[in-house]
Amino acid sequence: MKNILVTGGLGFIGSHTVVELFNQGYNPIIVDNLSNSTEEVLDRLEQITGVSFLYLKENLANYESIKKIFRDNKIDGIIHFAASKAVGESVEKPLLYYENNLVSLLNLLNLSGEFNVSNFIFSSSCTVYGQPDKLPVDESFPKLPAESPYGNTKQIGEEIIEDYCYSNREFKAISLRYFNPIGAHETALIGELPLGVPNNLVPFITQTAAGIREKLNVFGGDYDTPDGTCIRDFIHVVDLAKAHVAALEYVEEMPENYDVFNVGTGNGYSVLEAIKSFEKVSGINLNYEIVDRRPGDIEKIYADTKKVNGVLGWKAERDLDDMMKSAWKWQKSLQKN
Repeated sequence: MKNILVTGGLGFIGSHTVVELFNQGYNPIIVDNLSNSTEEVLDRLEQITGVSFLYLKENLANYESIKKIFRDNKIDGIIHFAASKAVGESVEKPLLYYENNLVSLLNLLNLSGEFNVSNFIFSSSCTVYGQPDKLPVDESFPKLPAESPYGNTKQIGEEIIEDYCYSNREFKAISLRYFNPIGAHETALIGELPLGVPNNLVPFITQTAAGIREKLNVFGGDYDTPDGTCIRDFIHVVDLAKAHVAALEYVEEMPENYDVFNVGTGNGYSVLEAIKSFEKVSGINLNYEIVDRRPGDIEKIYADTKKVNGVLGWKAERDLDDMMKSAWKWQKSLQKN
């Protein structure tokens, strides 16, 4: 059984990927500093899988602590999620984002070289494309200037990995540029649970519906889109988690030692369409207000998925209503606890 180091493994996408790794016969080793997660997720993962996973509370910026993980465990591959990820916050605190997101990556790459770990999956983002000139975006599109420091850390992260792969032909890596993950596990035991006020749309939708938030702010109603609100390619988090497993299985055999893949549904939905979908599946009318645009937001983006469908053999299976149903089921489960 191969040991896969999952950084940020108690977070939203990381925890779902731990489950899918286990389902495919891997042994996930979880590293998380709990900056945007809780140890309760460990218990929930055990409820889903029946297994207690090795968990290490560490800050990836601490080189010596991370080195001990590599020294004490045979690592066969790495899926690197751990990063600060709120677009708006990154505009306000750029230095925090550059330090958190880039130092951790450099430490992992250095240690991968020292301990001969050659399979690396990087959690990248469609933000590397900036605001594309045409849609849908495919992997050949140029990386335009980032709209936020968060997006810039993903661009720089990809460049660092590609440069390292060029210098070390034994090292193999894939960057997954994914779009907007939402939803929750079918058990409603894990899902998106930001600490404090949510920065992402769907947790704010579900918390508004649950009465935790007074109203939902929709940032911008004057974009050049059919209804004036931003357009995004929403993808179910379980589909996204499965894409990481598919990438891990492909990385060992791929002909080159670096590649990138879009991970999305290929469909663009506006913020108002997402709200209407939630209202339909929940039967709740949301209290929302269109307010000024938010700095760093891209107007519209959705994926061309031909490459990931063809090369990795992966395809998103769940639609927007499925995503909203699972997100609402997750929120309701939290209200019961």
